[in-house]
Amino acid sequence: MTEYLFIDLNSERWLCRVCGQDLGNARGNYKEGTLVHDRDPEEIHPPLLDREKYQYTFSPDPVYCRILEYCCPGCGTQIEAEYLPPGHPPTVDMIWDIDSLKEQWSKVDKDPIQVINYGPDENALAELSPRFEDSSSSATQS
Repeated sequence: MTEYLFIDLNSERWLCRVCGQDLGNARGNYKEGTLVHDRDPEEIHPPLLDREKYQYTFSPDPVYCRILEYCCPGCGTQIEAEYLPPGHPPTVDMIWDIDSLKEQWSKVDKDPIQVINYGPDENALAELSPRFEDSSSSATQS
């Protein structure tokens, strides 16, 4: 679904593409299964001008902006980051029709991982397929 997110259509679960960590129900928001780091915007965008002299410093004002980083709890890979006003809940950035995806892939006589090699680097297929096989075999046993 993204560089670091995968939907296992058999279990209907979000998975981390790096370590295979289960991030929750694929019919819901994957962000609920991540670790969230609420960053001070000045850590990411340091002020370019002296705060003592200037009201505006080219850095987001923490009163009006926060930066949320969503990371996999299994491997720590940053999956997403977003800028939000303080108090705003995490956004839902993807909603997938799981039933339609299942129907679509049932008509294709190929493994989606083999068809769509999209991952963290050019060797995503070679590096991730074995991890998902391990992840799915432990998921089916439990």
